[in-house]
Amino acid sequence: MMLEINTTATATLTTAENDLASALALEPQDHYPQVFSTSRMIALMEIAASRVMHPVLQTGQLSVGVDVNITHLAATPLDTAVIASATFVGMEGKLYKFTIEASDVGGVIGKGEHTRAVVDVERLEQGARKRNQL
Repeated sequence: MMLEINTTATATLTTAENDLASALALEPQDHYPQVFSTSRMIALMEIAASRVMHPVLQTGQLSVGVDVNITHLAATPLDTAVIASATFVGMEGKLYKFTIEASDVGGVIGKGEHTRAVVDVERLEQGARKRNQL
């Protein structure tokens, strides 16, 4: 099955403590603000794009992100709904290209482009284990 251009999907979350930049600190000297983290915003955008691809996946397959080009435009506080949307814009070889955007009640907080690929789950996981054997 082929995806139609302009096929869209969304993903929504309400920001929780673990979605904030402050949750990313690994050491006591790491200090980040208590606002929605860029990394979590990108993850939400990737979820939206992966949902667009559900119809093209066969048993044993999933889609994985291979490229993101995102601008984080505005801060979002705790307990605020964020909606990410992804729109399929076409193929580049075997890669699926998307425009993606995230918004909260105040408007657009992030936007950009994203690329995904279809992979065999077992092959991907075996390759990861093999590559990391000592």
